[in-house]
Amino acid sequence: MTIDILHLVDRLETALSKSWRIPFTSNVVIQEDAFLDIIDQMRISIPEEVKQARRVTAERERLLEQAQEEADRIVALAQEQAGGLADDHEIVKAAQARADEVMTHAQRSAETVKGDADTYVMETLSSLEEQLLMLLTTVRNGIRQVQGAASHQDADHQASKGDGGG
Repeated sequence: MTIDILHLVDRLETALSKSWRIPFTSNVVIQEDAFLDIIDQMRISIPEEVKQARRVTAERERLLEQAQEEADRIVALAQEQAGGLADDHEIVKAAQARADEVMTHAQRSAETVKGDADTYVMETLSSLEEQLLMLLTTVRNGIRQVQGAASHQDADHQASKGDGGG
């Protein structure tokens, strides 16, 4: 089962927004288990999206090979036909022209498929990169807030010890 990385980012954001605010600060108290659970799901989901991009690349390569094989087969067939018709010069020229035309068409088709596959892979990888950057920003912000809350609590604790000692 593939979990959408953006869904997991939304869950992190929701968990953060539902966390308890510490009065008079911008800090929040988070439920660590919930955050770590979502982060674990992200670790599982991200490699799956990378695998999907690899599958697309492999499919692109397969289509290119298939197009090349078809072009080679058509050229061989045209050459075979041309060899059998060597006595009639005009027919040979027509067969060669047809073979060239088919080869050109096959090459254009292969280039189109390759271009489309490259575009899809770039879009998928760019989207994944964007998602990872957003996730990294969210996680770093959460860490900063938790660290800030902890240092603020330590400072308050030290200040209350100083007041109580006088």
